[in-house]
Amino acid sequence: MHPHHPTPDKEAIALLPEFERLGLDRISLVSTGEQAMAAREQLLAAKAWGFDTESKPTFKVGEQSDGPHVLQLSTAERAWVFQLHEPECRAIAADLLAQGGIVKAGFGLGDDRKRIVHKLGIEPQGILELNTIFRERGYRKDMGVKGAVAVLFGQRFIKSKKAATSNWANARLSEAQLVYAANDAYAAIRVWQALGV
Repeated sequence: MHPHHPTPDKEAIALLPEFERLGLDRISLVSTGEQAMAAREQLLAAKAWGFDTESKPTFKVGEQSDGPHVLQLSTAERAWVFQLHEPECRAIAADLLAQGGIVKAGFGLGDDRKRIVHKLGIEPQGILELNTIFRERGYRKDMGVKGAVAVLFGQRFIKSKKAATSNWANARLSEAQLVYAANDAYAAIRVWQALGV
């Protein structure tokens, strides 16, 4: 039996120092086949990536998302934000997710996986749901990225609500969107490393 560990609450997390996020100098926007090939080369040198996707929010009842519109992959040094509207870029993104032997770590990935299968036509390999690891270690609730960063680093992960609910299908992503998307994946790879799984 594992001991039960409490998950820090919002109030406790609010008091922590800020987690240092990736700046735009370490984030690459990938929207063409050429950029995707360059990203692929760098990503394949790593044995694990932080992973997440973003989809344009749906506000109407019954409205189906045709997401994901954006795929984020990150190493501990750098993140790549793939826009999936260009066919060649999308094909390379699908190929990366289908790679065996590379851990793709993230939080709350059930929905992402379904959408990826639907949109990219591949079954992503090596997906690691970080919430599961925390559960195995005696944390009862889903950690999510904020809880995980608080527990492992004693820091507060900043997430912009505005960026979260912005239009990810836009042809031009804003700097705020890039920083938001990249850091979700970056925090996931840092958490994975800290867990030592």
